[in-house]
Parts: sequence; C-alpha cells; structure tokens
Amino acid sequence: MTNRFAEIQQLIASLEADFTKFYEKENQAAGTRVRQGMQELKVLAQNIREQIQDKKNEEKQEVAPKKTAAKKK
Repeated sequence: MTNRFAEIQQLIASLEADFTKFYEKENQAAGTRVRQGMQELKVLAQNIREQIQDKKNEEKQEVAPKKTAAKKK
C-alpha cells in the first residue's frame, strides 16, 4: 500500500508547477493540465478506497467463521 501512497505524492508533486502557472501567471493550458491531474487523482483515490474496502471485507469474512466456531464450543 505504501506504493499507492507514493503514487499520490508523485502525482501531486508533478502538478505543483502547473498550479503555480495557472494561479499566479494565469496560464490557461496549465489549468487544463491541473484539471487532468486532479481527475487522475480522483480515479487513483477511488481505486485505493475500493482496495481498502475489499481488504476490510475479506478480514470480516475470515473472522466470522472463527467467532461462530468459538460460540459452538
């Protein structure tokens, strides 16, 4: 998962110059690149959220049979 965090950091760092160009120098093309980068960030974040939820659900499924077996004893 650290790899995914590094991807987010790298993406944000790559957009820094374009943020500056758009907001301080009013470069419209830089604004387009920022919007594209933010869309990539959104997709990446959604993928990470799905992975986390899947992992949590897997852990619940593994724990549930153990609890049921313990109650039967």
